Amino acid sequence: MKHIYLNLKRFDIPKEAGGVNALAPIREWGAKIIRDTQDALREYNREDVEFAMYFPEAHLIPALEALGENSPIQVGCQGVFRADTECGGNFGAFTTGRTANAMRALGCESVLIGHCEERRDKSGIMRELMHSAGTPEIPEDAVRKAVNRILNQEIREAVRAGMKVLYCIGESAEEQPVWRDVLKEQLETGLAGVERSEITIAYEPIWAIGPGKTPPDQAYMEKIGAYVKEVTGGMDVVYGGGLKKENAKLLAGVPSMDGGLIALTRFSGEIGFYPEEYLEIIRLYMDGVEKDKKY
Repeated sequence: MKHIYLNLKRFDIPKEAGGVNALAPIREWGAKIIRDTQDALREYNREDVEFAMYFPEAHLIPALEALGENSPIQVGCQGVFRADTECGGNFGAFTTGRTANAMRALGCESVLIGHCEERRDKSGIMRELMHSAGTPEIPEDAVRKAVNRILNQEIREAVRAGMKVLYCIGESAEEQPVWRDVLKEQLETGLAGVERSEITIAYEPIWAIGPGKTPPDQAYMEKIGAYVKEVTGGMDVVYGGGLKKENAKLLAGVPSMDGGLIALTRFSGEIGFYPEEYLEIIRLYMDGVEKDKKY
């Protein structure tokens, strides 16, 4: 099965406030994305490909309400807290915490955990804590290990609540010389003690994300996908560095990759996310997959 994920980040912010949203008024934005895509996605066989969209929390209810009967779209959230409610225990004392039980009760089927932006945030908090405490600078490997342990707690809560998980891993430019060790630790620690049947891995080449940087080629993607499958015993892995028009056909030809993660659909001019371009990316990718099957 192929997996197409969509991380909508904070693409809802209007342009006049520094964002990239020219699609709809912010209160209507989440529902419009669902309405403008779900009928077109029905043409794909659910046994061949699944679609999940990760919305900022404010848009979850409008997005869920816009789902039609038997919609092919799974609505997901962009993270969960590392602890949760339990019968006879904590009944909800988690101010600002987006708990897995709350998200599942709302109707979310999936969650994005470990995105490089989340990892960066958690690492920054740890460094600031050490700086404020006046302690010597904490080694980067210790920060990485602590972040992986926290992410493992989040994954555990999501799985316990009955949610699917897209777990992101990846190495920075500084970590590239030891990329195998970095990815292996992220996988082994993040997935420790977790039922893996509803988890997919997303590989983010952090070293290649950003203006002016060279994305990985097909051979590199194949190498990473094969390594992740080797370490995890064959778990599905998707390319999290950005599935777009420019690389959709290339990615479709990578045997060890099982899909991709889309974010922005337009990177120049009127930068932003546009549903018709999202659908075009999917068409290009799936056409490439079908073509690859024939050869």
